[in-house]
Amino acid sequence: MKIYTKTGDDGLTMLFGGGRVPKHHLRIEAYGTVDELNAHLGLIADEIGIKSDRNFLLEIQKNLFTLGAILATNPEKKNAKPPNLSTEEVEKLEKKIDHYTTLLPELKHFILPGGHKVASYCQIARTVCRRAERRIVALNEKVPVNSICILYINRLSDFLFVLARYIVLQKGGEEIKWLP
Repeated sequence: MKIYTKTGDDGLTMLFGGGRVPKHHLRIEAYGTVDELNAHLGLIADEIGIKSDRNFLLEIQKNLFTLGAILATNPEKKNAKPPNLSTEEVEKLEKKIDHYTTLLPELKHFILPGGHKVASYCQIARTVCRRAERRIVALNEKVPVNSICILYINRLSDFLFVLARYIVLQKGGEEIKWLP
């Protein structure tokens, strides 16, 4: 099987369930940014070093694939059934955020990205996550998007911020306070 199909050579791409849209379409921007975020999480997972954290990131990556499939589904095709993302997945993120937060010093200042290489990767992923959220919200203004998509991606950016702080702590780094 060849990796190239040549079906996108005209600047259009196929949605799940059928239908073609321009590659710059807001729907493509939304799930393309989720895909970019997923690639960053793969890098973090490869570098994190703690097996349980790596496994949790792998679970998030799978959820992002599901999220991408939801976003890639043509809403006009009622017979197209993408996989589901449950509120339980959001709750898992919240529990992990709460757990890490109990281990961290109280946040009294804004902090700058940095403190450790892997923490910086997390901060990059967080900003990509926020961009994905903006794309999804913009798409939702034009056509309804399953609300779990917005909820999950919003909570994921919070998780990535806390994960960055947790990594700085675990690796013996130091948070860089922003003091105007």
